[in-house]
Amino acid sequence: MLDPQSRVAPLSAPEFFARVRERLTLETPAGLTDPSVTPVRGDHDADPVMQKISEVRPIRPAAVLIAVVDHPEPTVLLTQRAQHLPDHPGQISFPGGKIDKTDADPMAAALREAEEEIGLSRDLIQPLGYLDLYMTTLGYRIVPVVARVEPGFALTLNTSEVDVAFEVPLDYLMADANMERHSRQWQGVERHYYAITFGERYIWGVTAGILRNMRERIYR
Repeated sequence: MLDPQSRVAPLSAPEFFARVRERLTLETPAGLTDPSVTPVRGDHDADPVMQKISEVRPIRPAAVLIAVVDHPEPTVLLTQRAQHLPDHPGQISFPGGKIDKTDADPMAAALREAEEEIGLSRDLIQPLGYLDLYMTTLGYRIVPVVARVEPGFALTLNTSEVDVAFEVPLDYLMADANMERHSRQWQGVERHYYAITFGERYIWGVTAGILRNMRERIYR
């Protein structure tokens, strides 16, 4: 559980979006493709030994969309990956994926992936800024795009990639008591990671790590 001294107060939707605009930019972060730059944030936040492993992996640039829906009580739109996928089946994630050569920037990649995966129209999305570049154990360098999303949308899921899409209250994801540090065995090694339990949903790993970074950047 997080240090009690790091506790933060909830924000209303206008306060949240205003603070995102003040604190973040849409300038592509240094280190997205530069092997000489090691991202400060990543899986190694919870498990420092993973940094050395991540640094020797081939760099895989990617982007995800943190879609914050502008309800009176804002929510974050998440997906559950299809169970038949070879990588991370059934895990909860943000819409997103690798940055293609045809993508103008990480924002374009995140918008394209959200439209392809869940049918979220880019006309309803207002990108506001990038969080810190996030490095995973497998070498992905992920740019999280925080965006305001108009409510009332209809989704069309690409079932080859996504089983379900759902919303979680932003206040719940940002609450101190709901972010925990867990561990499990992976290839004979004990791995540590951050996790949030929401009913029957278990939000962990990269997704929880990025939410933790958003909490640090926007709420402190």
